[in-house]
Amino acid sequence: MLIAQISDTHIRPQGVLAMGRVDTSGHLARAVTHINALRPPPDVVLLTGDLVDAGMAEEYAHLRDLLAPLAMPVHLIPGNHDLRAPLRAAFAAHRYLQEGEFLQYVIERRPLRLIALDTLTPGQPHGELCAQRLDWLEARLAESDRPTIIFMHHPPFECGLKEFDDARLNVGAERLAAIVRQHPNVERILCGHVHRPIQVRFAGTIASVAPSTAHQATLDLMPDAPLMFSMEPPAVALHQWRPGTGLVTHLSYIGEYDGPHPF
Repeated sequence: MLIAQISDTHIRPQGVLAMGRVDTSGHLARAVTHINALRPPPDVVLLTGDLVDAGMAEEYAHLRDLLAPLAMPVHLIPGNHDLRAPLRAAFAAHRYLQEGEFLQYVIERRPLRLIALDTLTPGQPHGELCAQRLDWLEARLAESDRPTIIFMHHPPFECGLKEFDDARLNVGAERLAAIVRQHPNVERILCGHVHRPIQVRFAGTIASVAPSTAHQATLDLMPDAPLMFSMEPPAVALHQWRPGTGLVTHLSYIGEYDGPHPF
């Protein structure tokens, strides 16, 4: 099984640049073309939040049109830039988004079980997993010991970038860790939010962050570093389930580069 993860697409209305500089729509269109050209093709695409930039209905409509050419199923979760109601309205055909207060769901019919968590705190940059959301997760994990991926927007760990550490999963991270430790079948926790590729050990598994399909957070680990972005190469995280090995992750960079050449 091959999973393509893209994150932090930050789509604006058609013709509008994010922060007045970044053509996030053009970047996502190139990402879609890149994913469709991958061989073997991914079985599923996961979008780990900050789907649009301002939670506007026209942004979600534009996002829907940009994702339409993907040849494989797409599963969405919200980030802190998203709003649940217009997301649900724009993606009404995605039945998994239409039930319950939170946008949490399970994808069962694959070699890996996929569990989506909603970490959105409306109006706030940080993430939250309240008791209701964590009770739901605990119940879902108790249902099966199959290999499982949890995917969510906000990382439950510090990464060394101060502005993002201040706005990580600030509520519920400790209980999340306690729940995950009880379930060694959790292969990975996939996150977004930070606009950089990051990996860390967390609660007996691995937590990782995928880069953005557009702009990346500037890598500055100084404790007083301001939040900046750079136009480093965007990428897709590819997670391949290999029986006998487990989940293997690659970064597939989007763009035209010299090669391939034989070694």
